[in-house]
Order: sequence, then C-alpha cells, then structure tokens
Amino acid sequence: MDRLQAMQVFQRIVETNNLSRAAETLGLPASSVTTILKRLEAELGTRLVQRTTRKLSLTPEGVAYLQHTKRILDDLESVEASFPGRGGKPSGHLKVDVVMSIGRQIILPRLGGFRERYPDVTLTLRLGDRVVNLVEEGLGCAIRTGQLPDSPTLVTRKLGEFQWITCASPAYLEEFGEPRDIDALRKHECIGYALSRGGRVLDWEFLAGGEVTRFTPRGHLLVNDTESYVDCGTAGLGIVRAGSYLVNPQIRADRLHPILTQYAAPSVPVSVVYAQNRHLAPAVRAFIDWISDLFTRNQDFHG
Repeated sequence: MDRLQAMQVFQRIVETNNLSRAAETLGLPASSVTTILKRLEAELGTRLVQRTTRKLSLTPEGVAYLQHTKRILDDLESVEASFPGRGGKPSGHLKVDVVMSIGRQIILPRLGGFRERYPDVTLTLRLGDRVVNLVEEGLGCAIRTGQLPDSPTLVTRKLGEFQWITCASPAYLEEFGEPRDIDALRKHECIGYALSRGGRVLDWEFLAGGEVTRFTPRGHLLVNDTESYVDCGTAGLGIVRAGSYLVNPQIRADRLHPILTQYAAPSVPVSVVYAQNRHLAPAVRAFIDWISDLFTRNQDFHG
C-alpha cells in the first residue's frame, strides 16, 4: 500500500466529508478511494471513519491519525516549497472557516488580491458562526471574534479589534428623537439580533460609571443575519447596535448616525486560529500573513 497516497486520500475524505467528492477532487474512481480507506484501516488495525447513509464522522482514532497525517503532509509540502522547482510558492488546497459577517464584509471583496498573489492555492472559504473542530474538519485555520479559550493544541493570533456602535438612521431620529441615556432606549424601537444557534437575543452592553450595564432590546423585530440587521437600521425601522466594521461605512455615507457615544463598550478581538504544528503549511502561512495585512490596513479595526 502506498502509505503517502493513503494519507492524502484520508485527509481529502475528511476535508470533503464525502467519499465520492474526495474521489472526484483527487481524480480517482470512488471505488479506489473506498478501497484505500479500507486497506488503511486494516493496516492500522482500527476504524478511522464511521460511515452512515447521511454523513461521515471520525472515530477518536481517526482524529488522532488525522493530526499526525496533517503534520506529515504539511512538513512535506514545506520541504517541497523550499526548492527552486516550486519557486518557493505556496500551493495546494486550503480550507478556511470564517465568521459570516467578516467573510462577507472584509474578506470576499478583497479575495482577488489573495488569488493574484497565490495563484497555486485552491481556497475553500466556509462562512458560518458555529463552533468547529479544526483537525476533524480538515481546516487550515479559522477566523473568530471574541475572547477564545486557551487550548494546548491551537494557536490564536490576534488580527485586530472592533467596537460596538449604537446607531439609527437620520430619518428615524428625526421622527422619534435621539435617546440621551440608556434608560431612554426603553421608549424606542430597538431591533434585536437573534443568534442562529438557539435564537437567543444578544444583550447590548454599555460601560457606565466603570460598570457594565446590559440592555435587552425588546422591539417588534428580531433578525438573525448581520447584513440584514444593519439594513433594518438604514431603512429606519429602529435602533441597531453592531460592529464598527459593519456600520462605519453606513455612518460615513450618512445612512446611519451613532448615538449614546458617551457610553464606551469593551472592544471585541478578531483572531485567526490554527493548529499548533512544528511547521506551518505554506498555504496556511500565506493566508495568515495576507489576512493579517488586510486587517492592519483596514480603518474599521484597531489594535
């Protein structure tokens, strides 16, 4: 059995979460991919993948094997990329999971720059807000917001910070007036943002007198998509509170007006997270360097 090919096939199965799709991307018959996986499991004497009619999932042994496999293949790619024949250029397939709002607002509009700089990298960009397992899902890295828990197997690199901004459209403020303090919000139409997972409505947090004051919006409208949420604000449907990178373009265009600016709010970090390997794959390193530069040059982030 070609052990290197078996590792590559196994990793691609995890990345695509489907035997047929893995075979298609590798240019192999589906029967060959199935055979290679069975031979690999027989060679190792353990099952790596649980297969059902609906999905594939890794066994604990599969997770452990994937960690070692990814490290070996990343090291091999790093070695090959250092030789003149490769021109030192990152290549291969890179899978990145990104917070949806940041993916749409910050990354996608500028992704052409990454493609131009690294034409040999095939990028799969997954937009979502759910908790992910980098190793089990074959991810090179993920971009997340908020304080992240410490992990012995993951590296967290801060990209920047954004602020929460409370705002409303000029038309709304002209009709209903501008609230001057937090209590005054109770007399206004405040649009709530509901998390996709569980539907919980996010509280608005303000720093008042050195203490955090929480306000739960109780208007007539809840939205679970960030872009639609900001659109509700620009349409004059009520007061919204969103990240600075989402509303600052609207504020600069005079479609939204910031309010309650006397109340500060804790900054929210944005970080890139990746597996703690001795040698980071060139494609992962290239994306991290590119995204770090992107955030450094973006006026809506700081820190």
